[in-house]
Amino acid sequence: MDRRTLIAGNWKMNKTPAETESYIKSFMKLLHNDSRIEVLLLPPFTGLERAGKLLSETTIALGGQDLHFETGGAFTGEISSEMLKACGCSYVLVGHSERRALFEEGDRLINRKLHAALAAGLHPILCVGETLEEHRQGQVEERITSQLGADLAQIKAAEASLVVIAYEPIWAIGTGETATPMGAQGTIHVIREWIAAAYDQNVAETMRILYGGSVKPENAASLLHQPDIDGALVGGASLFPDSFAQIVAASH
Repeated sequence: MDRRTLIAGNWKMNKTPAETESYIKSFMKLLHNDSRIEVLLLPPFTGLERAGKLLSETTIALGGQDLHFETGGAFTGEISSEMLKACGCSYVLVGHSERRALFEEGDRLINRKLHAALAAGLHPILCVGETLEEHRQGQVEERITSQLGADLAQIKAAEASLVVIAYEPIWAIGTGETATPMGAQGTIHVIREWIAAAYDQNVAETMRILYGGSVKPENAASLLHQPDIDGALVGGASLFPDSFAQIVAASH
């Protein structure tokens, strides 16, 4: 099945609103629109409103880096799905490895966030991945499928079709290390097979599954041309308009 490629840039805790505006204006000059490729920017919360206004009449999508599972209330420092949508977001990251490792987010919380995103009409990008120790001990499939089972609990097939999954081996994030194209393809194929078994073949064939983990212009093409890899979740290389544009171009 022909799945539309998604190239997402996760800026993490980088860029002020003014820097966000400067980036977008520079990036727009470098980007060649292609209907087969969807480009997504994930700025920090403080840049979302300005980014939303700048991107509102473009083909570039906007997303949040996280959300709370409630729509509002006494949750100091949090952001809701409605706040994200008001800024123009159509996507949101859920369960990024840094949220899991640094902020101790477990699968139960991630499941609640997934339900909240879907209830609001946002496309969640669910991140799953294994540690270096789990990778070395051959526990990749066990770890990934365990996360998928817990994170997607009580999510029906119709909703699952709206979810994007990002496989990001934790040992490859920000380290310069990257899974080999065949290694990434193998794990993502396992994810697609799990989706087919948990839901049905149609969901598995329509769901987009991305690779994330030190994706850069030099390795993007070899990763993105694998049959089961539908795009990339890019970290550090997305902070520079030229390198991110090169990664988008490599997906053609």
